[in-house]
Amino acid sequence: MLYSLARPLLFSLSEEHSHELTLAMLRKRAGKLWPGTVPAAPKEVMGIEFANPVGLAAGLDKNGDCIDGLADLGFGFLEVGTVTPRPQLGNPQPRLFRLPQAQALINRMGFNNLGVEYLVGAVKRSRYKGVLGINIGKNKDTPVEDAVQDYLICQQKVHAYASYLVVNVSSPNTPGLRTLQHGAALDELLGTLREAQTRLDQEHRRRVPLVIKIAPDNSEEELQGMAEAFMQHGIDGVCVGNTTLSREGVQGLKHGEEQGGLSGAPLTPIANRALAAMRHALNGRIPIIGVGGINSADDALEKQRQGADLVQIYSGLIYQGPGLIGDIARAWPKGI
Repeated sequence: MLYSLARPLLFSLSEEHSHELTLAMLRKRAGKLWPGTVPAAPKEVMGIEFANPVGLAAGLDKNGDCIDGLADLGFGFLEVGTVTPRPQLGNPQPRLFRLPQAQALINRMGFNNLGVEYLVGAVKRSRYKGVLGINIGKNKDTPVEDAVQDYLICQQKVHAYASYLVVNVSSPNTPGLRTLQHGAALDELLGTLREAQTRLDQEHRRRVPLVIKIAPDNSEEELQGMAEAFMQHGIDGVCVGNTTLSREGVQGLKHGEEQGGLSGAPLTPIANRALAAMRHALNGRIPIIGVGGINSADDALEKQRQGADLVQIYSGLIYQGPGLIGDIARAWPKGI
């Protein structure tokens, strides 16, 4: 009820102004006014105890300014970022588009963030004691062949503050980024970060699982190749997936042909196909975080049936409101 009253106001603003207003409200801890309750549904994944299996996907709070406000909504875990070594403005506006007829969004934000040093400061200032994932990427002007160093810089700076680390190689809005999902480039990235993970875990005397976030647009053959690399390098988790370049389900709609990644309801079948294929390729050996196209508890349960150990929401939160968190937590099978 509360969100149904607030949404028309937010949707009357431009997409990015609405986004900034939402962040400002969260910074003021407006989530404390949310009357919904989220039941306890503890779940252990990657050696971490999650309060419930419903997380916030990366992208909403890139700079970590709203961690405490987001925690008020009842998420079982939060993921901030994507953050890059150096601050960057991202792509020119407009770069975020609503497609309400399809309950979808298209974005080409381009990793707009204040840099990893700022994010670390924000995390240190927060009072949140729950599970916090930190999502890292490369700067746009860093050549793809040098990308590993950007990821390594971020990993070293955030390791002490992250519950788990997410390596984003799947955004469609940074040129060349998705090439890091395959072949020798993927092997170099995974090998370097795993070596650093072992050293940093020992140095800080705490285990920080390493998760790779992949695109849903990969073929089954590509997913099989990635799965083999993940198992070979001992990666702790896989996030399936990011936004899609497909325009299936939004053809002919206003903004439907805008460049960028598509999220929301039209992503559901694409993300679920990738999730099922990755689960089959991994044969249950590595946990999976399912994200993409979750607009209801039923959507989340389908992710679980297709192999997701945890789920994350973002676009569904925009369209359905914070009540979606509790709906999913209540519906999630007990003990799974």
